[in-house]
This record gives sequence, C-alpha cells and structure tokens, in this order.
Amino acid sequence: MRRNKITIVGAGNVGATAAHWAAVKELGDLVLVDVVEGIPQGKGLDLLEAGPVELFDCNIVGTNSYEPTEGSDIVIITAGIARKPGMSRDDLLKTNAGIVKSVAEQAVKYSPNAIFIVVSNPLDVMAYVTYKVTGLPKNRVVGMAGILDTARYRTFIAQEAGVSVEDIQALVLGGHGDDMVPLVSYTTISGIPVTQFIPRERLDAIVQRTRDGGIEIVNYLKTGSAYYAPSAAAIQMAEAILRDKKRVLPCSAWLEGEFALRDVFVGVPVVLGANGIEKIIEVSLTDEEFAALRQSAEHVRANMAKVEL
Repeated sequence: MRRNKITIVGAGNVGATAAHWAAVKELGDLVLVDVVEGIPQGKGLDLLEAGPVELFDCNIVGTNSYEPTEGSDIVIITAGIARKPGMSRDDLLKTNAGIVKSVAEQAVKYSPNAIFIVVSNPLDVMAYVTYKVTGLPKNRVVGMAGILDTARYRTFIAQEAGVSVEDIQALVLGGHGDDMVPLVSYTTISGIPVTQFIPRERLDAIVQRTRDGGIEIVNYLKTGSAYYAPSAAAIQMAEAILRDKKRVLPCSAWLEGEFALRDVFVGVPVVLGANGIEKIIEVSLTDEEFAALRQSAEHVRANMAKVEL
C-alpha cells in the first residue's frame, strides 16, 4: 500500500520540528526542502535515524530541489524569515511574499493534487499568495493560525483555572496578528462557561496575552520565533486531512461571503478532512465579536493589497 507523502518546505526550527511530529505520528514519508545546502539532508538523516528508537517507519529525505517532492499529498510551507524583537508579523510581508511565491510555484508543479498548508508569516497574506500562485481551488489552500492561537489561549485559561488543558474548549478567529479574536462566548471548561471559573477582568488579560503570544516568545528567544506549538498545529491539520478525521478546527480560509466577508483569507471554524476545507462553519457572534472579526479581516485585506503577484 502506498504511503502518504508530505513535503515540508523550510528546514528551520518550524519545518524540522513539524517533520519530527509527523514522523512520530507515522503520517507518511517526508521530504524536507530548504535552499541551504546540507541542512535538510542532515536534519532529515538525523530524524530518520531516530526511527529505531521511537519505533516509527517512514522514509525521510532532505533536498535542495523540488523533484523529490513529486506526488506529495500535503505540502507544508514554513519557509521565510522569522520575527525578531520589535517586529510585527506584517514587517515580514515583502520578503516572505517573494519566498512563498517561489516555493508555491515550484511545489505545485510537482504536486498539482496536493493540499497546501501555509505557516509562513504574515500567515493570512501568505495563504493568499499561495492560493493565487498555485491556482488551486480554495479548499486546498489553508492557513495554520487559529489552532496555534487557540492553543495559546487554552494554555493560559488552563493555567488560570487550575484545570487540564484537555478540558478547555475554545475558538480564536480572525487574522493571525495583533487583532485576532478570541471568542470568550464560546470558551468552556468541559462545557461549563469559562466565566464561572475566571472573572471577566482576568479573561480580558488572557485575551490580550493570547494576542501577544508570539511576540512574548520572540522577546525571550531574541534571535528566533516560536516553533514547537506552530509546528504541532500544522501537523494536527495534516493528520486531519490525511486520515480524513473531519476535525472542526479554526483555520485561515478563503471566504466568499461567509461571516459577511468576501475575497480575504481569515481564521474561521472549518471542517478539515480528505478534501481539505470541506465546510466553513458560520457561528453566531456577538456584535462586539463580529465587529472585531471584520476589523481583523480588513487589516489582512490591506496587507494583501501590498503584495505584487
């Protein structure tokens, strides 16, 4: 039986760690691509040699070219420069747009039937670049943002309430930036409204910390950005697709009227399965939440307009 094939473009911290999560889950054979000679080859071989210890069977190849990626089922784009202290995700726009454009053009040439998961920042705009460059249908280009943002939000909620992260249900919508929209109205702990555990002023502080979650880590690391949680989020998406799990997850999707938004990539709840984004779920929002989502989407749209394709 043919194994699934996953290409991960960018062998830096995010890409290499994504390969690690994917290998341990035995999601399929892996191709790690990077422009720097020796880096994907070395990391790929190192990870392959962990197989006998962690007991996973998959082939792992590192390469500087796209020929070995041919026939991939999933392409995960992590390539690009990372943030440094004092930078917003938007500051990466011009440089990473050029990188992602080149990556998408080459990857789709060898894997025209793949589903593309975009991780590079500014994320929603890079998903737009990938969508336009590849010419793929909208269900086969999806941005990783809401899962990461929701994971941060759930982490902080669990810490504050003193309960397991497994019992936190939550959604964070909007663009992957400073105006993302954590939905307090949909946040529960084993189905119990979070407001019964945490007072509103503390929830407001947690919402703000969630929005600042990326830069908090950047400020600690100084020379890089987060990679464990972002890569885990991307692989959760890949697993949902490859195993047709029909997971309901917040992802960056191309909207065509949903939530009264059109022609923009923004984070919304979707059903993720074998066909990529199989459904966009329009949840009811408060007036305040809807206004925040619209504002976040317009911020993404303004940055999309800056991209030359």
